[in-house]
This record gives sequence, C-alpha cells and structure tokens, in this order.
Amino acid sequence: MNGELLDAERAVVSVFDHGVLVGDGIFETVKASRGEPFALTRHLRRLARSAAALGLPEPDHDALAQGVLEVLAAAPRWPLARIRITCTSGPGPLGSNRGDAGPTVTIIVAEQRPFPATAEVTVVPWPRNERGALAGVKTTSYAENAVALAFATERGGGEAIFGNLAGNLCEGTGSNVFVVRGGRLLTPPLSAGCLAGVTRELALEWCGGEEEDVPLDALHSADEAFLTSTTRDIQPIRVVDGRALPAAPGPITAKAMEAFAAHAADLMDP
Repeated sequence: MNGELLDAERAVVSVFDHGVLVGDGIFETVKASRGEPFALTRHLRRLARSAAALGLPEPDHDALAQGVLEVLAAAPRWPLARIRITCTSGPGPLGSNRGDAGPTVTIIVAEQRPFPATAEVTVVPWPRNERGALAGVKTTSYAENAVALAFATERGGGEAIFGNLAGNLCEGTGSNVFVVRGGRLLTPPLSAGCLAGVTRELALEWCGGEEEDVPLDALHSADEAFLTSTTRDIQPIRVVDGRALPAAPGPITAKAMEAFAAHAADLMDP
C-alpha cells in the first residue's frame, strides 16, 4: 500500500478516500500462475490509459511491477492467484471535487479458484452507455456490475451480459464476449462500449476473429460463444438465459482454447 508491504490487518484506507466515497479510481486484475504474473506489461499499460481517461496521475509502471513481485513473493505459492492493483484519487472532500493529498495505490493478492469448465449467462435489462464518460474504462465504479451479477445469479447465471444503447452485444460484468455465427468468430468492437480486455486482445491476436457489431439477440442463436477474462482465459458459454447453445465448446471455441493455452504457456508477459 503506497509502496509499503503490509499484512492484511494493517492495510487500511481512509474513509475520506474518494475510491470509497465516489468510486473515483481505476484498477487492474492480473493472473499469477505459481507466483509469476501473466501479461503484466499489458495490464499496466491499460491502467495508464484508464488513469489518463479519468485525469488521474500516471501510475509508476516500474514501481507497480516491482510491487506486484514483492506481494507475490510474500504470499503463499498458490497454483493460481488473483492480483488486484487499485489506484484512487486519494482522500478528498465529501463531494465530487478531488482532494490534493495524492493518490492511494494498493496491490493485493489472493488465491483464485478455477472457473467452471463452461458458463451459464444471463442477459440483463440494463444497457451499457457506449457514449458515456466511463465507457471502456476500468474504474472502481462497479455498482452497476454488482446489481447485474446479482440479477444473473438469481436466475441461475454465473455471468451477466450487457447490450448497449444501440441494441448490440457489449460485454459481461468482468468479461468480454465472442460468438460464432455462420463459421465466423466475432466480438464487439471497442466502439460498442466494452472494455479493452487484455485476454480479449490476446485472443484476437492468437486465435483470430473479427471485431464487428453483433445484435444482442444473436447471442441466443449463436452456433458457439465464449467469455474471455484474465481469470477465465477462454470459457465456453453453455447456456444463455436458460437455453443451451448447440455445443460448449464447439469446434471453433475448442481450437481457440487450444491456441490460447499454447501461447500462454510459452509467454508469461506477451
């Protein structure tokens, strides 16, 4: 926390911190396999882009990278771990105006349990605003995601899926979405309002696919579909709103999973 390695019980944040008061912060989630972070450089680059979008100070790339290694070294050597890097604007007044005390920066690590082999997803009734100030920015303002995921959980879903104001597929609460239609592997473009996911980016580079607007309803009739995220890698979607897709994984998804796993095994910081 702010450059100091602390035990969990000593790692406390001020009640005046704007990350707590108004969600004025950014974060990254990084996967670690047996103590080694995956794609850390890409995650820190995206953190810098998020900081610029919110007008926060540019994070110190080298200090954060070193902090990640120090936290991992002090933690148990879990087979799979989840690293959370959070930067807020720091303590401030009780309104939306920022204070001048400087940012709060934390790096946390915890064990990550593997996701199920396949996913059941629920489409939620609230669209993402692809034209909003925070569209595509990874901020700590996650209340909308919490509400959506609770909605999905109540209906048997493990992830909630958003459309956007244009009626097209956007993203999950913590994932990007790929669909197979007519033999083509498609994922929404960033202009649809989705996050520029690191795993999404790697999947496009390693597994192919095209960025194209996809009608939200097309998810229900897709030949195949999968989620991508840091802690999932590629997770086939088996059920959409209680309706099973033809295959999970289908042949194109299975090929993508194999290609992603092979590349990730060779490159820990691609």
